[in-house]
Amino acid sequence: MKRILIVAGLILASFTMVLAQKKLSNELIWASPAFYQKGVSGFRSTNNGLSYTKLDYDVEGSSINKYSFKTGKKVAELVNGKTLTYKGQPIKISTYKFSSKEDKILLGTEVEAIYRRSSKGNFFIYDLKSKEVYPLSDFEKGKQIHPEFSPNGDWLSFVRDNNIYITDGKTETQITKDGKWNEVINGMCDWVYEEEFGFTKAYEWSPSGNFISFIRFDESAVMEFNMTYYKGLYPDIYTFKYPKAGEDNSKVSVHIYAIDKKETKTVDLGNETDFYVPRIQWMGKTDELLVTKMNRHQSKMELFKTNFDQSTTALLHQETSETYVDLGETYFEYLGSGKGFVITSERDGYIHLYKHSDNGKFENAITTGKWEVTKVYGVDAKAGKVYFQAAKNSAVDKGIYVASIKGGSIKALSSETGQNSATFTKSFKYFLNNYSDANTPKTVALYDNSGKQVRVLEDNKALKENLKEYGLAKKEFMTIPTANGDLNAWMIKPADFDATKKYPVLMMVYGGPGSNTVLNRWDGANMLWHQLLTQKGYIVVSVDGHGTMFRGTEFKKSTYLQLGKLETEDQINAAKYLANQSYIDGSRIGIQGWSYGGYMSSLCMTKGADVFKAGIAVAPVTNWRYYDSIYTERFMRTPQENASGYDDNSPINHVEKLKGAYLLVHGDADDNVHPQNTMEMITALVNANKQFDLFIYPNKNHGIYGGNTRNHLFTKMTNFLEENL
Repeated sequence: MKRILIVAGLILASFTMVLAQKKLSNELIWASPAFYQKGVSGFRSTNNGLSYTKLDYDVEGSSINKYSFKTGKKVAELVNGKTLTYKGQPIKISTYKFSSKEDKILLGTEVEAIYRRSSKGNFFIYDLKSKEVYPLSDFEKGKQIHPEFSPNGDWLSFVRDNNIYITDGKTETQITKDGKWNEVINGMCDWVYEEEFGFTKAYEWSPSGNFISFIRFDESAVMEFNMTYYKGLYPDIYTFKYPKAGEDNSKVSVHIYAIDKKETKTVDLGNETDFYVPRIQWMGKTDELLVTKMNRHQSKMELFKTNFDQSTTALLHQETSETYVDLGETYFEYLGSGKGFVITSERDGYIHLYKHSDNGKFENAITTGKWEVTKVYGVDAKAGKVYFQAAKNSAVDKGIYVASIKGGSIKALSSETGQNSATFTKSFKYFLNNYSDANTPKTVALYDNSGKQVRVLEDNKALKENLKEYGLAKKEFMTIPTANGDLNAWMIKPADFDATKKYPVLMMVYGGPGSNTVLNRWDGANMLWHQLLTQKGYIVVSVDGHGTMFRGTEFKKSTYLQLGKLETEDQINAAKYLANQSYIDGSRIGIQGWSYGGYMSSLCMTKGADVFKAGIAVAPVTNWRYYDSIYTERFMRTPQENASGYDDNSPINHVEKLKGAYLLVHGDADDNVHPQNTMEMITALVNANKQFDLFIYPNKNHGIYGGNTRNHLFTKMTNFLEENL
């Protein structure tokens, strides 16, 4: 009897504890700083490798301070943001960058976003010796983009009005003169390169500082897309070039400008006109340029070596694929004359590191195995080591590693569970590691290159203590068996989970090629929203289907030419598996996704209408014919070549199957996945006489954020689920 009373008491105490936990709300998650996760901003290693600088924020102005690696103590204040002024006006520092000699600092102010990765601002140069501060250029002429010190410190460069400029601080020289909005771009990327090749600065100084290489985009033949901004009595129309699948791309060319000769030469890349140049980089400390060229299908990648004086260009390396070459985190590092180069490749079915000779001949594999290198931090050629991030132990974890360039042993420098992301110093003596796992906010710590922790710079202790008061449930990782193979997944059950009850399920999906949602990392506000749903009695699940990363080339490229087919089958099969679990109500399974995830949730609500009771699609692609050329053709080729691939898995062509509750959301200023996708989906749904819910956010882009927007959106989604699931 005594034992029964003790057990009953423990159950009651546990139940009381659950009831005593604070409740989450969308206002707390999205409209307050209650769960703000801190990081370390502006971390820079100094040249001597003994100290680092970072940007310290203050309400009166951000300052740039120097800290000792050895002690962690501040050793110097480089720029006092509280007192920094120009002509009596305060300078609010947003970003900073040192010259190579560390005698000057480029200070970014009034920085504003252009697209997802690009920005422009007004920049100042701060002389550390004289304490003089002066503008990079005349701000009246417009904001500057991609400002950069030359390696020798003699010049500064920047882009303005689609042209490249250099200045010695007194005289400004315009290198290109044909730049024009929606026609020609020099030194920065067009929209589709920025979005799909992941870079925005399309010019590079040579190591000597004698040359500038740059990409020129002739986008005059590219079709325009118009967006309307509702900001006044009469709306503004924003028009930009956006190449859709199968349509004209920018014509690109590569050029080298000689500073002393004031002369520009064009790199000979052959007679082809419809190709991509996703990378340009100077080779080590030489004035030889490496140009990456890809055919339009992205099934062939060629690396060409050239310089200013050569009339011909030599092919150094080539990769081909029957599907596509995954540029992704492709890495190339020249080790010096006679020492060859290090490069990434997926030649054995997984992304790994390889060593080649100067002439491109394969020498040895640096890493091998059924796992993937996910990012390369750099090569210490003197020590013969390469530092990298890898999903070595599982597809859900990422660790930091070091390996010999000669191959063989690999050493872990971080925890091999959770997510580790490093920033190495110039000497590779130290690295800053951002670490988190699925249930723990990040810790930022300094390590030496043996993997020994030197000190913690940010532990988010206050956030971790605050979270304890909300009694968050654990995110658990699992494998879901399906007819097409096992799939990685995570699940969050209510904190007071009772296996004898049946719970409704919301599946959160992205599912696009080269992506993962099933990762052992802290997912911030999104994860907290899922926790809010568990407090309301839902189980939340996410499943990585075919096409996702870190499981090898065959799994990743299995969706080629048929985007949406296998991925949808995976989500439907996973939902059926969940429905068979004793603690899940199979009649109450919903699905929610954003962007590619919106595409997936729309397909699941139509092709899987008998499985899903409710679905939410935010900013969805609804037909790949409406999306950009580089992304879509990489996986689908063109609509002219693969019409059925585009149409067979377009949600628009399956609307008649819809049975459950469907919420469609879009920002009407989405430059990425155009609102056209949602408008065409609306037309199809109306024609099929299908009822649905719709919400449009005026003047909001693909991220649908700003002001109270996220709070409003997630409140709407929460209410929709409570009413329909």
